[in-house]
Amino acid sequence: MFLLPHPAQVLPMSWIRFFLGVCAAIVALALLGVWALRGFDTFGMGFHGILALLLGAILSSAVGIGLMALVFFSNRSGHDDEIGRPDPPDGLF
Repeated sequence: MFLLPHPAQVLPMSWIRFFLGVCAAIVALALLGVWALRGFDTFGMGFHGILALLLGAILSSAVGIGLMALVFFSNRSGHDDEIGRPDPPDGLF
């Protein structure tokens, strides 16, 4: 059984790498499963079409996963706390 390490033992950015790796592996396994079932042959796609489809799906997933990871990291680190707040007038604070 695979157990995740305790959050206190994980470096701040290593969870992002772990998450990206697991998501990429899931996507790759799902696409390989469909390809193994000969699902792409019904569309009449050749090698280059299948390669483009696989690379497009993997790269699109990687961009989406990376952007979501950046949103969570920005929220947790506090970089976006002050955005959108008006500055107080001089002398009040």
